[in-house]
Amino acid sequence: MTDPETHALLPEGLHDTLPPAAEFEFQTIATLLSCFAQYGYEQVAPPLVEFEESLLAGVGAAEGRRMFRLMDPVSSRMMGVRTDVTTQVARIAATRLTGSPRPTRLCYAGQVLRVESGQLRSEREFGQVGIELIGSGSLNAEAEVIGLAGTALQAVGTGDFSVDLTVPKLVPMITAALGLSPSDADAARIALDEKDMAAITEIGGAAGSTLEALLRAAGPADRALAALGALDLPSEAKMLVEQLQALVDRLHERAPALTLTIDPGEFRRFEYHSGICFTVFASGVPGEIGRGGRYDVSVEGGTEPAVGFTVYVDALLRSLPRPARSKYAYLPAGTPADAGQALRDAGWRTVQGLEDVSDDAGEARRLGCSHVYSGGKPVEV
Repeated sequence: MTDPETHALLPEGLHDTLPPAAEFEFQTIATLLSCFAQYGYEQVAPPLVEFEESLLAGVGAAEGRRMFRLMDPVSSRMMGVRTDVTTQVARIAATRLTGSPRPTRLCYAGQVLRVESGQLRSEREFGQVGIELIGSGSLNAEAEVIGLAGTALQAVGTGDFSVDLTVPKLVPMITAALGLSPSDADAARIALDEKDMAAITEIGGAAGSTLEALLRAAGPADRALAALGALDLPSEAKMLVEQLQALVDRLHERAPALTLTIDPGEFRRFEYHSGICFTVFASGVPGEIGRGGRYDVSVEGGTEPAVGFTVYVDALLRSLPRPARSKYAYLPAGTPADAGQALRDAGWRTVQGLEDVSDDAGEARRLGCSHVYSGGKPVEV
C-alpha cells in the first residue's frame, strides 16, 4: 500500500476537490449563508454522525435505506452518518431550541453521505446548504422560503432557473374520490410522476380522463392553475389548488421575475412533506439543484409546522459560470514586507519567494503567478 496511485484511489462516488474549485465552492456556500443571514436566518451546525434512532425519527424516517451505519465504541449504540441535514435541524428546533420564539429561522451548510448515488448524481458525498422556517403554518412562510431561495441563487450567479411547484397530497385525494383501488391508485400515481401517458390511458373511463388532464396540466404556473381549476375535483383537492393559486399570487408579488411551473403529479422524494413542495431546476443542469416544501416537526405533545429549502451544492456549482482566476504576484526573496502587504491590500494574492533565484520571472511562471514584483510594482510575466 505504498504506491501513490493506490493512495489516490477513492471509493465510488467520493472525490477530492482541488484548487481552484474548492475555493469557489466555499465562496459560493459563504455567499448563500450570508444571503440567508440578511433575512434573519441564524446558522446551526449539527454533527456529521448521530445515534441512528435520532436520524431516523420524524421527518428522517425514510432515510434508513440510504444511511451508512457504524457502532459507537463508547456507548455501544448504533450510529448513522447523516444523509440529509434537514432532519437534524428539525431535531435541534424541537429539542435544543424548543423555547426559542416562533417562527424560528435557521440555516446550515454541511456534507452528507449516502449509500448509493442517484441516477442523475454520481456523487455519494456532497454538500447541502439550506434554510428552515419552523413554527408557522402561514402560506407566507412558503412564499418567504421560495422567494429567498430565488434571491440566494441569483446572488451566487445562477442564471436561468425555474421553481416547479407540486402538492404531493393532491393526487391521492383525487384517486380516492375516483374510487380507484389501492393498487390502481398507486399505479396511477407512479404513472403521473413518471409522465407515462400510455399507462394512464390504460386506466380508461372517467378516472383515466381526469388523470390525463392532470398530466397535461403540468407546465407554466398560470396555465397549469387554469387547467386544474377547470377540473371537477373533490372539495379537499379544490382547497389545495386554491392554496397553490394563493401562493403563486404572492410569489408574483414578491418575486415577479421568478419563473414558476407546476407539476401536479410529482410526489417521489417528497414522502415526508405535508403541503406544497417545490423543486428548483437550472438550464443545462440535469436533475434538480435544490428542493423544499412544507413538513411537520415532531415535538413533545404533537407537531409544529415547518417549511424549508435545500441547495445541492454539487449541482448548483454546475449551473454557475467559472470565476476568473485571481491575480497572483510572485515576490522575490528579500521583497520588503510592506510592499507585499500593499499588493494584498490592493486585491492581489502573493506568493513569497523563499530563496534567491537567477530568473525571478521564470520562477513566477513556474509557480503559476501571472506577475512578478519588480521595480516597485507587479510586472506581467
